[in-house]
Amino acid sequence: MNQETAAPPNFTVLLSPTPRGARLARLLATEQLRAWELPLDRATQIVAELAANAATHGRVPGRDFRLTLYVVAGTLRIEVSDTRGDRLPRLQVGDGCGESGRGLLLVDALADRWGVAPGPHPRKTVWAEVRM
Repeated sequence: MNQETAAPPNFTVLLSPTPRGARLARLLATEQLRAWELPLDRATQIVAELAANAATHGRVPGRDFRLTLYVVAGTLRIEVSDTRGDRLPRLQVGDGCGESGRGLLLVDALADRWGVAPGPHPRKTVWAEVRM
């Protein structure tokens, strides 16, 4: 008996490491999640934060960052890969007065799990999972 298994829904795109690329990541993710009929709020905020970090801290001129979304067993996995594997993200607890530095705190609050995986040099991938 031959049973075909449907591949999990997935989406991937390369974007410029610029504020415009980060905004486009959020817009594209929103449209893809709508097409998959998945909840938007937490996931799009996580994409926005991870893409902004890639455009700000992972920026290398001429090298794009990659946004990947896929769903497995009721969990949405968001991955943002950039080419600054030498710059690993870390949670920063600030004084609350700064205008930046809280992106990973938001990811930590919104995601069910998140982490960083080294990629082929010079890449790294920051990922987050949200149960649907």
